[in-house]
Amino acid sequence: MSSTSRRGGGLSDVLYRVLMRRTPVYVTFVIVGALVGERAVDYGVHKLWEKNNVGKRFEDIPVLGQRPSES
Repeated sequence: MSSTSRRGGGLSDVLYRVLMRRTPVYVTFVIVGALVGERAVDYGVHKLWEKNNVGKRFEDIPVLGQRPSES
């Protein structure tokens, strides 16, 4: 049985048909994926930075005559 005569296919066939067959859909998918990925990495790095630098940041330095802010 030839592989060209089968119907259905797997997940990769479905993704190919939906995303990569038409150039505008593929370009939109790539741009949106890049933007979402960039935001996710930026968020993760920011959270990691904040976790590692608690008490060492400029905002954590108490000013004379003021109470430290609780955040």
